[in-house]
Amino acid sequence: MEGQILELEKKYWQGVENNDYEIVRNLTLFPCIVAGKNGIQSISEADFKNMFDSGQTNKIKVLKIYEVKEKLIAENTAVIGYLLDFEIVDNSQKGAIKCACTSTWIKENDKWACAMHTETELEKN
Repeated sequence: MEGQILELEKKYWQGVENNDYEIVRNLTLFPCIVAGKNGIQSISEADFKNMFDSGQTNKIKVLKIYEVKEKLIAENTAVIGYLLDFEIVDNSQKGAIKCACTSTWIKENDKWACAMHTETELEKN
């Protein structure tokens, strides 16, 4: 199990980076709970697809995932926390954004999917 959830997170972020809806959809357990600077949302698959297609999600470039902590809670449930550095592509904002992220992954029918994700932007030092 060690490292498996991290690899799923990396695959998820690559899907976001590449605007590959199928990868992201296949790694998400809908409705997915998302918490961040815009509050808490429960997002259905249809709403997620609309957000993805309408460009409401920023184009990003992941720079680094580090300080990873993973824990298997049960045979079918795992949590992960990590720091993420990324940039928003084609944005006037210069420099990396640093976030603390957490995800809860559930395994159903031998397939892991993310049921909840949080992102907290960290203050610049």
